[in-house]
Amino acid sequence: MVHFVGAGPGAVDLITVRGMRLLSQADVIIYAGSLVNPQLLSYAKKGCEIHNSAAMTLEETFAVMQEAEREGKTTVRLHTGDPSLYGAIREQIELLEEAGISSDVTPGVSSFCAAASALQAEYTLPGISQSVIITRLAGRTPVPEREKIESLSAHGATMVIFLSAGMLPELRRRLLEGGCREDTPAAIVYKASWPEEQVVRGRVGDLPEMARRHGIERTALILVGEFLDGKRERSKLYDPAFGHGYREAKQ
Repeated sequence: MVHFVGAGPGAVDLITVRGMRLLSQADVIIYAGSLVNPQLLSYAKKGCEIHNSAAMTLEETFAVMQEAEREGKTTVRLHTGDPSLYGAIREQIELLEEAGISSDVTPGVSSFCAAASALQAEYTLPGISQSVIITRLAGRTPVPEREKIESLSAHGATMVIFLSAGMLPELRRRLLEGGCREDTPAAIVYKASWPEEQVVRGRVGDLPEMARRHGIERTALILVGEFLDGKRERSKLYDPAFGHGYREAKQ
């Protein structure tokens, strides 16, 4: 059996209880060493076989899983954040399915959730934004034409931009072309939930300088949107004049 496990955003205690249990039971752990906090490996049992996938190809990773299966061992494939976001798990699962090897997925806390916590922000604010766009800037790996930053930023929704901290001049240009203003609120969150976490607040027009000033080149999320200003309407959920199935409206 192969368990794909979300390691969470970085802090050791932000892995799920299920994820921690699977780590402690695994005979083999393959972890994404470039992003996963290595302290999570302290949950591994004595004698567990551990592989860092940062220098491994898909085929090499699959070979380790296949060998473990032949030996009747349980494998945990430990991915950063939540495996459903930029985790490249689907191609691994397809190889396992072709080989008749069972697998399952344990979700994790994504870094975009940890970034909001670091900012004490709410992505969806009444009257400001009710949609969150999670995306990245095209780099060595392209994005579909219809998902260019310019097109997405035109919606005015909250944006969480992964894998783009090293291309901020280009990101700024595309955000502005799409309709963002120079003074649209923006933030950079470096290594959300790690001990070395940094939070930098500013404006879209200043994004490259914000990163340069703090020495941030990678492992950071870029957040864009009016939600960062904190101005909002009051939520109807707890408004005394708003009734629903659990509470009558109070005049």
